[in-house]
Amino acid sequence: MDLEDLARALGEHDYGYLLTTAASAEAPGVKVVTVEPTLVDDTLRIVAAGRGSTRNIAANEVVTLTFPPRTYRGYTLIVDGTAEAADGDVVVTPTKAVLHRPADHADGTVPDDGCGHDCAPV
Repeated sequence: MDLEDLARALGEHDYGYLLTTAASAEAPGVKVVTVEPTLVDDTLRIVAAGRGSTRNIAANEVVTLTFPPRTYRGYTLIVDGTAEAADGDVVVTPTKAVLHRPADHADGTVPDDGCGHDCAPV
């Protein structure tokens, strides 16, 4: 993943969602919160992500960020990474990122070598 490409992709999206998972059966499921991360060096910093998200991250550092497209049939940015809480904020180290949209939203033919959708690694 190229961080310059990630910075460009983030610039084409207004906001995103942080997805974290609980590590216990007492609070199962995925927690989703709206975020506006900032790219700082090689990490994404999320200011005041919330107690539930930071609690989940303390138990399970694997997270996903999704950024919906600005326009109909645009690309969704999906960023996987590891996270840690830092002074009330969350810092995500990206490990993988992709621009994704369904094959029927593509501008042309989708190559057979991918996931079957219109995807572009970042």
